[in-house]
Amino acid sequence: MPSDVAIIEQIIHELGAESRIDWQHFPLNLDWRQGVLTMQGECKNIIALKLTLEIAAGIPEVSGIVDRLTVTPAVLMGDNEISDHVVKALASDTTFSQCHLCSKVRKKTVIVQNPPESQSRIEVRVADGIVTLDGEVPSLTHKRLAGVMAWWVPGSRLVINGLGVEPFEQDNDDEISDALRIVLEKDPFIDPQQISIRTHNAVVTLSGLVFSLAELEMAEIDAWSLFGVDQVINQITVGHSNAERLLNP
Repeated sequence: MPSDVAIIEQIIHELGAESRIDWQHFPLNLDWRQGVLTMQGECKNIIALKLTLEIAAGIPEVSGIVDRLTVTPAVLMGDNEISDHVVKALASDTTFSQCHLCSKVRKKTVIVQNPPESQSRIEVRVADGIVTLDGEVPSLTHKRLAGVMAWWVPGSRLVINGLGVEPFEQDNDDEISDALRIVLEKDPFIDPQQISIRTHNAVVTLSGLVFSLAELEMAEIDAWSLFGVDQVINQITVGHSNAERLLNP
């Protein structure tokens, strides 16, 4: 059986071989004890975070993972500012117009929206840049959309989506695809008409044509941000539309 040092070296080698993780600029603290790997530190983005966990879980000697990973925020924000952005984004979206919305930072609760006879509730809590969503929403799509919108706040370091769904709704691949389609349509940085979505066993495959690497990456980030997605296969290509080719042969 490989030594503890050899196992850590193997894990670092596997993580370093995945360019999207960018181990050179975003190294992590790894601790290995009796088959349990503790991972702590900041990843480049949610793609890197999810790939890190996926690669580590695939190492045969790893029987358990303690996940203490976050992402590097695109913009440094305080907890109050992050909370304000999340609740304002939810309140401005008609999907959540019938949800009771409140925020809680350092034990202070602020009610943002309280529609009469509301059966749904979302509480946003932020601590050290980590956003936690609690409460109940009427569908899995509501749960997924709320989580992605929290991830869209550039100061968020992690989103813990603890929203319950009432009444209970059985999850399935079509539900994941439908929710992701809604997310892409709401993302102002993406042309959703150019992207196709297929989901099988919670593995999302993206294909189509976009006009920049930034748009390609944003589509993948949106997919990884979606609750219940186990893996994302990005087959999107970067190019020009037929109309552009005719105008600029």
